[in-house]
Amino acid sequence: MTLMKNEDAVSPVIGTILMVAVCVILAAVIAMYVFGAPANVTKTKIVAATAQLDQTGVILITYQGGQNDDSLSSLTITAPNSSAWYTSSADGALTFSTIPGTLVKPRIGAPMKLNPPTPTDWPTGQKHVVVIGAFSDGPSQIILDTYL
Repeated sequence: MTLMKNEDAVSPVIGTILMVAVCVILAAVIAMYVFGAPANVTKTKIVAATAQLDQTGVILITYQGGQNDDSLSSLTITAPNSSAWYTSSADGALTFSTIPGTLVKPRIGAPMKLNPPTPTDWPTGQKHVVVIGAFSDGPSQIILDTYL
């Protein structure tokens, strides 16, 4: 009885699978550059604000500045009752007006006070505050989103 030697191995199958995987990865990378995915990425601005709630119900927001302070043009603050406030002076005064030219960048450390119109105007429990920075060289960006 003679035994037949089979010298076929698995390596051609593994080689084919690896070549297909390399082709798929290469096609994905080329497609990403062709369709412009890297061109749509916007750079995140680095600025900050802090918020605190005092015992009387007033929310005090302080602009802290940051690396991209020079390109900040104004802040929009969404109060707990969903009303929008805008910075109208470098000292931190707030207004409802969105007229161009009335929106101003606050100075670093400027205190901005959100007073509830009436004690019951803001929801009970945690107060949600959002601060959005508008930048002269790009789109707006959320710089603070917190619950107090």
